[in-house]
Formats: sequence, C-alpha cells, structure tokens
Amino acid sequence: MPEGPELHLASRFVNLACRGLVFCGAVEKSPVSRNPEVPFESSAYCISATARGKELRLTLSPLPGAQPAREPLALVFRFGMTGSFQLAPAEALPPHAHLRFYTASHAPRLALCFVDIRRFGRWDLGGEWQPDRGPCVLLEYEQFRENVLRNLADKAFNRPICEALLDQRFFNGIGNYLRAEILFRLRIPPFEKARTVLEDLLHHRLSPELTLSQKIRAKLQNPDLLELCHLVPKEVVQLGGKGYGPDHGEEDFAAFRAWLQCYSVPGMSSLRDRSGRTIWFQGDPGPLAPKGGKSRKKKSQETHPGPLEEMEGPSKTPGAEQDLPEVTTAWQPEGPGLQLDPGAPTVREKGRRRRRQATTDRRRPQKRKVDTPSEEPGDTIVS
Repeated sequence: MPEGPELHLASRFVNLACRGLVFCGAVEKSPVSRNPEVPFESSAYCISATARGKELRLTLSPLPGAQPAREPLALVFRFGMTGSFQLAPAEALPPHAHLRFYTASHAPRLALCFVDIRRFGRWDLGGEWQPDRGPCVLLEYEQFRENVLRNLADKAFNRPICEALLDQRFFNGIGNYLRAEILFRLRIPPFEKARTVLEDLLHHRLSPELTLSQKIRAKLQNPDLLELCHLVPKEVVQLGGKGYGPDHGEEDFAAFRAWLQCYSVPGMSSLRDRSGRTIWFQGDPGPLAPKGGKSRKKKSQETHPGPLEEMEGPSKTPGAEQDLPEVTTAWQPEGPGLQLDPGAPTVREKGRRRRRQATTDRRRPQKRKVDTPSEEPGDTIVS
C-alpha cells in the first residue's frame, strides 16, 4: 500500500508532469468505479497537487477567461492498495484508469489518469483532509510529535507499538514497511506496549548547555522513535523513483531494495498483528505478541523474490497486474520432518493421493495467495 513517501512522490510527479499543460473539457470517470462523479468542466484549467500523510489533494484551477466561469475544485485522494497517477496519450489510456483529465493540446493529446488496479482507492469532492487524520509525519513534524505525546492516555497506546504506528490519527503517513524499518533501527520489539515505548520521550531533554549545532548533531546521531517517523520517510523520498513519472524503472526498485534493512528481508522474522498485517522484525517480538502466533523467518535464497514483489506500493510498470498486497509465502515447517516407515501402505496411499492432486491442480487455474485486505488496510483512524 502506498505510504506517506509514495503520496509525496505522487504529488511531486503531478506538479512536474502537469507544469505548463492546459487541460480542458469534462473530467471523465470509468463506469466501473464506485467513486463519485466529478462535476467539473472548463475550456481551460491547470492541475496542481499537494500531499499530507496518506492523502493527496488535486486542485483543478480554471485559467483567466475560461468558460464557464467557475471556482477551482479540489479532490482528495486516498490511494488504497494500488493507486497512482500516470500521464499517458489520450488514445492509449493505461488499464484501470478510473479518473481522467484531458489536455487541450492535440499534438498529442494527453490524459492525467488516476490508475488503480484493485479499486480500493478513493476520492472525495471538496478538498478537505480527513478530520480524523493527524499531522503529516513528513511535512508537519513538530505538530505530529506534539499530537502523539499529548495523547498518550488514549487507549490506542495500550496496543503493541507496531499496531499503534498504523493509527493514522497519530502517525499519518506511516504504513507497513515504514513501521518495520523504524522499529528495527531502534531494536524495539514490535509487540512492546506503545505507551511504554513513548512515555520515555516525555522526559527526554537534551542538555541546555549544548549549542544548537551540537543539539542537531545529537538528534541526527541518536534519533528517537518519533524523529525516525520523520527521518525514515524522508530517506525514501530522497531515493525518488518508485514508479512515478516517465523515468521510473527497475533501477528505482533496486535502490529501494538496497535501502530496506528489515521489511521482507531474508533472515528477518515475521508475525501477524491483530489486524492481520505482517510485521517484520529481528529478535524478541515483545510481551504483547499474539498468543499462538509462530514467528517465521524469511529464508535466504539465491533466487528469492525481491522485497518489492511483496510491497503494497505502486507497480513497477503502468497497469502491472502483479502489484498486489503483501504476499504470504508457504513456509516449510521448521525442524526435522516426521519419520515414516517407507514400507507402510499409508505412504503409498498418500503418494497416490498426491499424484492425483497434482494432476488435478495442473488442470485447475492457479490463484496467487494474498492477504485479504480491508478497504484501506493499516489506515486505522478510529479507536
């Protein structure tokens, strides 16, 4: 699922791609989308974007003299699992382009498209950010930090820290891969109680005798959890790429793979939290780990799939069908296998059943096993 950095990169892409372009006509919605129609039509307008946490605001602004005379219209997008923006020729729209804005030029005519393979993405008219979402971890760091520390009595912080980090009332922009990377860097067990982790920050103060440059250096060298909620997403933004704009490619994903230290990395363990999301970590999971949950380690293989094949971010290629939510691999049981008598008839019977099942499976269309997500998995905005 696209997280704060991806929404920020998407807004950057829209602003760069649409700079100097004039759009005209009506906004076109695909018939299969259940999102609202966009009642906007103009003979000449421009498009700009800004992001906040896991939301992106698109503003349609009529140019001077455009007909009919009207006020700008703003839309707020949430990308769901697979949303992204693409600029494409109007005669060759990408698959799953559920909202289209057409340019006035016919040489060639282009369309800015909101592309969403799984159709979990949403847009709302009016341009208002969702009121229950907290300040953006990327762009509103001071307000974000204050909002968390001021509300530590909230019952959201009774939960494990890995689950609290997905609560968009407090961590707007943090998602599944970011929470894993942040907790890993601080060696915080993912199922430690959130309040236990965060209460220490209320009393942590740098010495007043330090100079400003010394304080900045100390924070950069030893950031706390809330500071990493700001710094780690910034690192992803600085990587750039990740499927947005005309220059996206495999090199973007290679850079992102190299950046990952924990999420879906071989050698790391994983558990499901109470919402069904997989959290990757190393070492002890913590005292609030799910009862009966068995930690699985990502096995190192010479040809293991890259982490982005399991990412909930934008696809590498426009319209790529492989951009699915987090994939659950079929893990082999750990430890020695069950020793059976090779001469026992049950073994031969099982062998026959396996052969029959294998024959049947080859005839039956195969389905890729994926997590079944909620509409916006991880975007918890109510307690």
